[in-house]
Amino acid sequence: MGLIGLISSQEGCLTVNDNIKKWIEEATIVDMQTAMEEGTLSSEDLVSIYLERINEYDSQINSILEINPDAIEIARALDIERSEVGSRGHLHGIPMLLKDNIDTQDRMHTSAGSVALADSYASADAFVASQLRSAGVVFLGKTNMTEWSNFMSSTMPAGYSSRGGLVLSPYGPGEVFISGSSSGSAAAIAANLGAAAIGTETAGSIVGPACQSSVVGIKPTVGLISRTGIIPISSSQDTPGPIARTVKDAAIILGALTGVEDKDSTKWLSDTQAYNDYTPFLDTTYLQQARIGIPRHYYKHLDEERLAIMEAAIATLNNEGATIVDPVSLHIEHNDWNNDVITYEFKKGLNDYFSHLSDSVPIHSLQELIAYNCDHAEDALKYGQDTLIRSNDNTLTEAAYLQKKQEISELARTEGIDYVLDKYQLDALLLPGDVDGMYIAARLGYPLISVPAGYVHDGTVDSDGDSTKGPFGVVFSGRAYSESVLIKIAYGFEQATHHRVQPDLARL
Repeated sequence: MGLIGLISSQEGCLTVNDNIKKWIEEATIVDMQTAMEEGTLSSEDLVSIYLERINEYDSQINSILEINPDAIEIARALDIERSEVGSRGHLHGIPMLLKDNIDTQDRMHTSAGSVALADSYASADAFVASQLRSAGVVFLGKTNMTEWSNFMSSTMPAGYSSRGGLVLSPYGPGEVFISGSSSGSAAAIAANLGAAAIGTETAGSIVGPACQSSVVGIKPTVGLISRTGIIPISSSQDTPGPIARTVKDAAIILGALTGVEDKDSTKWLSDTQAYNDYTPFLDTTYLQQARIGIPRHYYKHLDEERLAIMEAAIATLNNEGATIVDPVSLHIEHNDWNNDVITYEFKKGLNDYFSHLSDSVPIHSLQELIAYNCDHAEDALKYGQDTLIRSNDNTLTEAAYLQKKQEISELARTEGIDYVLDKYQLDALLLPGDVDGMYIAARLGYPLISVPAGYVHDGTVDSDGDSTKGPFGVVFSGRAYSESVLIKIAYGFEQATHHRVQPDLARL
């Protein structure tokens, strides 16, 4: 049993409860693990603290879709296991959140934010859920997300789902600083409603929200982590990945997610290039030998404040010993990418996922989903479903799809990231924390990592009349399976700057 409630408050002094409430605000996974090992806190205590924070703050953020009704019991069982058998490792008893498109074989639903799947229970854990359970993670709940990972409507705002409503930024007010489909996961971790979360990305949906929430996001190489049991968009671009408050926490989680799994056809590519532990790459000295390129094409649209943040980041990297190559150009940076390949993969992947759902679920194909939404338009179609309809009407043949996919892959390699890294002998590229520069990495399935870099005004004022400022992050991009290198660079930058500032939740 931990210290929660065991010591009464004394006049003029903080109670234990208040001490712990303050401590938990930026506690890392290592901090929590140390507290549990020393007996200061239990996993049950941690879960209780987080459930209290969710109850207190999430009504203003709307980041959590549902709570795991068994979280306390699972934590209690893990506490007993720790005392009788010992710890499983870094993640034993750590409370985490999962994006709502990740299957869990428990009493939580998996809906991709859609009211059509509001009563759908998965028959098995997704691979990532299974890996985390084995590591001793306690799932607190499922996070809100942009419905169908923002592949439903061209007018739907980031963070909106028919099941959960709109995710709001803990940096407030309103929907400012919200982006990407993993917006609920990023907002929840920014507000410290869990130790960390798992998001998913097709194009910018982990690193984008992380940049807008002053947290760290790792979008791994496609194939490093299995996608089995995750509601899909694109078989060539989808990947799960960690969202955390520090690079070290994200690296700890990334190692727990890797593993051999034969149901994902892409997984075999990474068997010899994955690590079970990425913490050895937390090396602050690596920047002294790093070569980092600045692709200025992706800086041109930035306003004065965001450009100043990028220039400060470049200066920091240079001061830490990195060699900065500025500018560099990618031959395909002006290409106009279309979504033919993704819409083809979305229809095929979604139909396959639907076909395995229980008979009690009202939809079993994309066509049935579209019809269901029409029949329940008041709840389901606030922003329409033109993207779903376009995907269902996709007539790309298998042969044409394979040809287009090959063309994109070859072009992106010969004139994109590999080309520029080889030409200038670079370790990574430095990109602004928005989506524009991330599409080439997305098309290739290449890794990205985002780190907090500063704060910008958004043009609005809060209820007190103060100008609102919100986060802006930087993104490091590299070649396939270069997660170890990107972690070294990101960790060095993080430790040199410590830009993260927790949101003032009392203002919400």
